[in-house]
Amino acid sequence: MIPQNYLVTGGAGYIGGTLSRLLLAAGHAVTIVDNFCHSRSGAVPDAARLVEADIADAATMTRLLTETRFDGVFHFAALIEAGESMKQPGLYFEANTAKTLAFLRALAETGTDRLVFSSTAAVYGEPETSPIVETARLNPTNAYGESKLLVEQMLGWFGRIHGLRYATLRYFNVAGALAANSMAAYGEAHEPESHLIPIILDVALGRRAAISIYGDDYPTVDGTCIRDYVHVGDLARAHLLALRSLERQPSALYNLGNGQGFSVREVIEAARRVTGQPIPVEMHGRRAGDPAVLVASSAKAQKDLGWQPEFPALDDILASAWAWHQKLHG
Repeated sequence: MIPQNYLVTGGAGYIGGTLSRLLLAAGHAVTIVDNFCHSRSGAVPDAARLVEADIADAATMTRLLTETRFDGVFHFAALIEAGESMKQPGLYFEANTAKTLAFLRALAETGTDRLVFSSTAAVYGEPETSPIVETARLNPTNAYGESKLLVEQMLGWFGRIHGLRYATLRYFNVAGALAANSMAAYGEAHEPESHLIPIILDVALGRRAAISIYGDDYPTVDGTCIRDYVHVGDLARAHLLALRSLERQPSALYNLGNGQGFSVREVIEAARRVTGQPIPVEMHGRRAGDPAVLVASSAKAQKDLGWQPEFPALDDILASAWAWHQKLHG
């Protein structure tokens, strides 16, 4: 293996931080750009180079990209809360779309031409068929999904006009943690936290009183939303495979999930099995912009990239997250 030099935006976050640790463990050099708006400096791996800056800071980004040749860029920096985006859409279009545009211009001006973009299953909105394939209709039901879809469209034009080679990865629900007893141990701890599994585990640890279920009248098996959960380590591995695929193709688009759907109630029951805790529930009404079912078909990524999830079982994903959360808060 030849060591490479990679740039990771949002590398102090959950997925960016996981990928950074795996890259470093494989002997690569990693530079992280993060403004710490929803993360903390302590999440940056010791071996990584840190540039504390906003991706829309044209002078800093251009200088960084000019002074350092990167073999690839992984772009995670974004706001990610669908519910919040329905209350403050302008915030999401600024942070996710406008700032990414500024960053893409810096890439083009410096000739940096390999990018893997962190997109989302939210670009599909309410799917017409399940599991969702990459050619499905794009119709976001929240501003978060729309802000990411606009970036996908911009990438097409930057590829056509500036020669940017890019891979777009549409995530489903990401969960789990790298092994709690490994040097690269890392898990999910957003500030503030709004994702289902870490909140459930907070309840199991006694850090919260109950887990909230938002809506039990969806057209699903038990009335609660169904989502596809992929282990963060599996997701991170797919990023490097996607980047390498750009050596043979100018652009790529892949869904990343495990192809199985679990309802909110099923996730809670699985967490009760894994943790041995009762995990009380509080019921609330639906949140705006939440599709009933989002389940991925990752057949294309498996065929083109040779990617295969190593942790497809929900209980295994939860167990890895539980071990890390116990270590974090123990």
